[in-house]
Amino acid sequence: MHTSALVLFSGGQDSTTCLAHALARYERVETLGFDYGQRHHVELDARRTVLARLRREFPHWAPRLGEDHVLGLEVLRQIGGSSLTEERAIALRADGLPDTFVPGRNLLFLTVAGALAYRRSLQVLVTGVCETDFSGYPDCRDDTMKAMQLALNLGLNQRLRIEMPLMWIDKAATWRLAEQLGGQALVDLIVQDTHTCYLGERGALQPWGHGCGTCPACALRARGWAAYRESR
Repeated sequence: MHTSALVLFSGGQDSTTCLAHALARYERVETLGFDYGQRHHVELDARRTVLARLRREFPHWAPRLGEDHVLGLEVLRQIGGSSLTEERAIALRADGLPDTFVPGRNLLFLTVAGALAYRRSLQVLVTGVCETDFSGYPDCRDDTMKAMQLALNLGLNQRLRIEMPLMWIDKAATWRLAEQLGGQALVDLIVQDTHTCYLGERGALQPWGHGCGTCPACALRARGWAAYRESR
């Protein structure tokens, strides 16, 4: 029986919902963020705010929420070629993928997370990847996650499980899941304090949260919010 989890926690809407999902299920939950020279570096500040509010406003989860880790992966910025790691306009690449795609990012994230889970004796890796509302990133696909789980378990001689609570739901359903897990209080926290904008802008608080309002991440979040509100 799995009783502990490591959540890949960026400080955004999806990873915060995944963290709530883990806290509702596992006795011991730790969090992991990455500093890879991302343009939206402000998400690392959002992480601390979200974790503090979760501890304060959800006392039934607080005893389960353990250590937070932030690891550096500057190699992703050194490789370059992405509008998430370079000051450049967001555009489509020749292969049809948006240049917000950081090649190998989720593969590297999961490899490092697996190593940390091994050292911390954590049994489940929880990640917010999604194949329903996504930009076509190949490292967000269910098949990729299954292959990574197999590779990690072979390479580490463990029985880690990669859990993907958002894999088959859209952004509206992600808002609904947050409400189911933590009520209006969690929805408000996600709106007010998480960060998802690719450009790293906080800007004025919109009904769906902070951000530039025009980048793909903001547009997706806003559409999901509108659909979520319409369905209530």
